[in-house]
Amino acid sequence: MQMKTIILTLASAAFATAAFAEDPIKIGVPVGLSGAKSVVAPSVVQAAELAVEEINAKGGVLGRPLELEIADDASGAAGAQKAFDSLVFQKEVNVIVSMETSAARNAGLPIVSKGDVPYIYTSFYEGKSCNANLFVDAWVPEQQVPPVVDNFIGKQGAKKFFLIGSDYAFGRGMLTFAKAYIEKAGGAVVGEEYLPMDGSDWTAIISKVRSSGADAIITSTAGGAPNVTLTKQLRSSGVTLPYGNLAVDEGTAKSMGADAKDIFLSASYVTGIDSPENKAFLSAMEKKFGKELRTPNDLSVPQYEAIYLYKAAVEKAGSTDTADVLKALPDVSFTGPRGKISMNKQHHAPLTMYLGQVKDDGSVAVVDSFKDVDPGDQCPNL
Repeated sequence: MQMKTIILTLASAAFATAAFAEDPIKIGVPVGLSGAKSVVAPSVVQAAELAVEEINAKGGVLGRPLELEIADDASGAAGAQKAFDSLVFQKEVNVIVSMETSAARNAGLPIVSKGDVPYIYTSFYEGKSCNANLFVDAWVPEQQVPPVVDNFIGKQGAKKFFLIGSDYAFGRGMLTFAKAYIEKAGGAVVGEEYLPMDGSDWTAIISKVRSSGADAIITSTAGGAPNVTLTKQLRSSGVTLPYGNLAVDEGTAKSMGADAKDIFLSASYVTGIDSPENKAFLSAMEKKFGKELRTPNDLSVPQYEAIYLYKAAVEKAGSTDTADVLKALPDVSFTGPRGKISMNKQHHAPLTMYLGQVKDDGSVAVVDSFKDVDPGDQCPNL
């Protein structure tokens, strides 16, 4: 699929840029506008647009406006190589801030290193991706898996788990951690199956679930489209076991309709967070996008916050020089919809986590919360 590059051309952005004397600071956003992540990518772009608009309205960063350069990475490695190369070497962006699949991230990292630009990764992922230029403001397995497993074993009496994932770094990485945690907690894994990242026929795997004797299911797919197809087929087959989804976000859950009901998820963001910052964020999103608004979620909100974290680092450094910004990033924080975020633990962030269950209308009811969960030992050599 040919990579599409889209440059933000909002009239308001053009007007704001014209009011600044200095050249813009360019933020590269490679994201899956096509492919598996196309279900959630529009919400990520909206979150980035709001952050840039808000910052520019208050004078930009060091007297310079922010400008988005958005490129389609097609949700995979080949598309990411093209998108990163275009953004880093042709558009000459100052930073990459992006929600991507792990395959896309891994393909883009060598280009980030070669071009020497900061990279803030805003997608939850399988953990332990370590690069001097890479910072992460989203969750890792150590933060996300325990709330689901502990609930299933401790409160729902589950003992035998069936694991289903997409066959790539995220799917396998998450379920490897989940399996170890389940066994440590006294449970057993009675089945573990995978489909390719673009797979959509889960029939054979669901048959294995039904004959396995499992009393709970935990899934870790590529997010977006695979979540939709797997959940729909599970429901249509009559499987009613407790279902924990390690990759679903609130926006995707709403797009599933009735199929998503009762799914358990663990997230660092849900729209129901009761804080002044989250209420202000949701109000601003509604005002800006109106009927076009995509549900803010655990993939889009970290994108919004990451742009503010980059702003804070540039201001602390006093420049956009990569070395100075990378030095500043662990020392800055931003209080946004998820609370205070700082990527100070080996380039990762302690996060408050929420165990939620999807309701009839696709919204998420918070079952429990866990404050400032440590990301664990991710990149000790950085």
